[in-house]
Amino acid sequence: MKRHLLLTMLATSFALVMASSSAQAQKPAGPTRPAAVPEGYVITPFGYFHPSCVRGIASGDTVLADGRVQHASGATDATAPVCSYAHYTAAGEIVKVGPVPPTITHSWIESGNSINTTSQFGELTANWVVPPAPTTDDGQTVFFFPGMEDYALDESIIQPVLGWNAGFYGANWSIASWNCCPSGTANYSAPVKVNPNDVILGTIISNGGAGTTTWDITTEDTTTGKHTTLKNTPSQGQTFTWAQGGALEVYGIVQCSDYPPNKSTAFYNLELRDDNFNIYFDPGWVPFNYAVGLTPQCSYNTTMTNTKVTLHY
Repeated sequence: MKRHLLLTMLATSFALVMASSSAQAQKPAGPTRPAAVPEGYVITPFGYFHPSCVRGIASGDTVLADGRVQHASGATDATAPVCSYAHYTAAGEIVKVGPVPPTITHSWIESGNSINTTSQFGELTANWVVPPAPTTDDGQTVFFFPGMEDYALDESIIQPVLGWNAGFYGANWSIASWNCCPSGTANYSAPVKVNPNDVILGTIISNGGAGTTTWDITTEDTTTGKHTTLKNTPSQGQTFTWAQGGALEVYGIVQCSDYPPNKSTAFYNLELRDDNFNIYFDPGWVPFNYAVGLTPQCSYNTTMTNTKVTLHY
């Protein structure tokens, strides 16, 4: 998503997925989807995708740089999938078809951001607590995550994700690690069901520091010990210079009670490191609010310290 007008102040102030879990496990877009989105499309943390363009990656499997999967058994797929369908934003805007990664435009509400314009980051970690269930059900989907993108290209995102009604376990909370979108296909790790009050740890870490081409993305429920990882997931030519300490993304919000009733989610114990794994003690988090003009308005606000980003809704 091209948000560079919003990011100008940040760039100047801080120069610094169950493989055979088919895409149909994702939540169908349903009758409230924008009119332009075809029937049968599914909701992802990146917009509306055709099911064939969303791929579950089994534990122990690795997505290679060319998009093929190397399985834990040692066997490697003969070919990589190529997405042949358009993607759509949350507003129903069409995105590129085929192997070119789509521009990331979707229904972000608010986030805390940091950019390094000189070199990529090497690691981002964050804790957050699974909120209580929303008190109303309008078929909404709610995502919380930290993440990394390429500030210059803005064509891909890597992220450990907590989702409400995300498609895996019905109207419940679940976690999965995502990489969107190598060759136009969104990859996710084996989903895990989690419960309110569980503590989540999200980790994004490069394999090799400066110049690395692969990343490990882990989403862990530290309360139960269960975790899900996309291992050695490729960069696809991206240089991850844009970090989100915490972000809120939603689909189908009709009323403010479609959000969790605690009214805020805090990403805490935040640690952002450079490509040599040196910690930034002052990452310079800056809030972005994308909710202008949206209905409903739910007291959106982002507050921050060096080690905490709190999203209010």
